[in-house]
Amino acid sequence: MSEIHTPRLLLRRWLDDDLVPLSEIHADPEVMRWIGDGSTRSLEETAEDIEAWEEEWDEEGFGIFAVELLGSGELAGAVGLYLADAPSAIAGEVAIGWRLGRAFWGQGYASEAAHGALEFALQDRGLDRVVAVCRTGDTASTNVLGKLDMRPEGTAQDPVHGNDLRVFGIDLTEFQG
Repeated sequence: MSEIHTPRLLLRRWLDDDLVPLSEIHADPEVMRWIGDGSTRSLEETAEDIEAWEEEWDEEGFGIFAVELLGSGELAGAVGLYLADAPSAIAGEVAIGWRLGRAFWGQGYASEAAHGALEFALQDRGLDRVVAVCRTGDTASTNVLGKLDMRPEGTAQDPVHGNDLRVFGIDLTEFQG
C-alpha cells in the first residue's frame, strides 16, 4: 500500500505536479527553521529531495509521502519514513519526519499525517520500532511526537550541523493504533 487515507488527508507517492508547491514550502524560512541547518531549498534541491524519496520507496518499501488535503487537493507538505544515517544514536533505524507549509500549521494535520505514517510503519510494513529526532527547542515537533506516544530516549548532536537533538522512539508493543 502506498496510499493512506486519514479523515482529512491523503498520504501518497509523489507526482510531477507536486514539485512547485513543495518548492514553495521549502522556500519558507519558518518551515525550514528546524530542518538541517535551517536553510531554504531551491526548486532544483526540492526536485532532488523528491527523487531521493522516491528512490527510497523503491529500495526500502517505505519513504516520504506527499500530504494532500482531501477536500481541496492542495499539497500540504511531506511526512513519512526514512532510513536514518545520522546521528549515530539512530543510524540504521527507521525514522519518521514531516514538514508542512505554514498555511497548514495549527490544524492538527502534522499529527494526523504522522499518525498515519507511523501506523503504516508498524502495522503495514511490520517494523518493530520507529525513531525520531528533533532539534532542541522545536516545541511543535515535540508536541507531535508526544501525540504519537513516542518517548524521549536521550540526546544527540547533529554531526553535520552541530545542532543539539532530542531522540524519541516507539516500539510496536507501545503503539496504540
